[in-house]
Amino acid sequence: MIDLLSVTGPERAYTFHSHTQYCDGHATATEMAREAVRQGFRFYGFSPHSPIPIPSPCNMSAESVDAYLAEVDAIRQEFSASGCRFFAGMEVDYLGEEWGPSHQYFRSLPLDYTIGSVHFIPDQEGNYVDIDGRFESFREKMRVHFHDDIDYVVRTFFSQSVAMVEKGGFDILGHFDKVGQNASYYRPGIEDSPLYKRLVGELIDLIVARRQLIELNTKALGQHGRFFPGERYLAHLVHAGVPILVNSDAHRTDALNAGRREAFELLDSLAR
Repeated sequence: MIDLLSVTGPERAYTFHSHTQYCDGHATATEMAREAVRQGFRFYGFSPHSPIPIPSPCNMSAESVDAYLAEVDAIRQEFSASGCRFFAGMEVDYLGEEWGPSHQYFRSLPLDYTIGSVHFIPDQEGNYVDIDGRFESFREKMRVHFHDDIDYVVRTFFSQSVAMVEKGGFDILGHFDKVGQNASYYRPGIEDSPLYKRLVGELIDLIVARRQLIELNTKALGQHGRFFPGERYLAHLVHAGVPILVNSDAHRTDALNAGRREAFELLDSLAR
C-alpha cells in the first residue's frame, strides 16, 4: 500500500477513483489511461468494484483480477515516459462482518490502495441489495426489497458505514453520504430530518476522530448538482483537519476531470 497524500503532495492533477471494463465502466483501462495522459494527469488510480460473494453486474469477477493487475502493469510500461504514474487500486464493497476491505483476500492482493465503500445493504430479511445507481431502480427496490421504509434504508446504510470504518483495512473512505441522493429523491427534505442529521453526524464524528482519509467525489455534480460528501458537511471536515482527496469516480473517458475544478475551488474557499 502507498501513502497517497505523500505521493501526490501539493499536486492536484490526480484522481484515484475510476472504473473500466472490469466492472461497470464504459471504456477500457488503456483508453482511460490514454485520456488521463492527454489531459495532463500526474497520478491516476484504477479502482474497479471489487469481487463480492453475491451476484452483481457492476462488480468485477474474482477470475478477472489477475488480468486487471496485468493490464495496469502493461499500462505503466506503455506510458512510462508520459509523466503520469498509474496505480492499481480497488473499490471494495463492505458486506458486513464476513466481507469487506479488511478481509484477508484483499490484503493478499498486490494493490497500491483500496477505497472502502457501501453500495449494498441488507434488507429486512438479511439479503444484500444494491442501493446505488439510478433513482428509478432505487424506487423499485424500495418497493420490492425494503417495504418502502426509507428510514430503515438510511439507518442501515450509515450503520454499515460506521462498522466498515471501525473495522478498517482501507485507505480512502468512498462517497460516505451517497445514500442521501436517492433518499432525497424518494423523500425530499430527508437530509434535513433529525434522524438523517444524527446518523451522518455520528459517522462524521468517527471520521474526524480517526482522521480517516476521505474523498470529495465529484461524479454527481453535473447531473445532480452535488458532491459526496455534501457541501453542508465540508466546512466541519476541513476545519477538523480531515485529509481529503478530490476524485472524479469516472466511468467514461469524458468524465475523468468532471467537477474537480469546482471541488478544489470549494475546498480552497473553506480553507481560508
